[in-house]
Amino acid sequence: MIREIAIVAAGGAIGAVARYGLSGWLARHAAHFPLGTLVVNVLGCLAIGVLMTLSEGRGGVSANAKLFIAVGLLGAFTTFSTFGYETFALVRRGEHLLALASVAGNVLLGLGAVVAGRALARAM
Repeated sequence: MIREIAIVAAGGAIGAVARYGLSGWLARHAAHFPLGTLVVNVLGCLAIGVLMTLSEGRGGVSANAKLFIAVGLLGAFTTFSTFGYETFALVRRGEHLLALASVAGNVLLGLGAVVAGRALARAM
């Protein structure tokens, strides 16, 4: 149990730092739209699509690798809690079209990225 917690924590530390850097950089380039959150969510969905598809066959992915990547790294990298808050803030400011664009982008592009990740993994 301690080993698994350490694996998740190590992945989480990397994912959190990656999210902080990428979403912060993107936020400086799109002040009125939560682009950083959208990008990390889509990239996280793409990555989990690849990982989980690879874990289904061809020798799979080890349990420790799934803990490190899916639970730790991607769990800290993706930001659906931030997504919810930022969408609420847009609505509260009366920016309903931007809120709708954020919801649609995160959900539709995220689901599309999972499908693309599965296709990418199958092509490997």
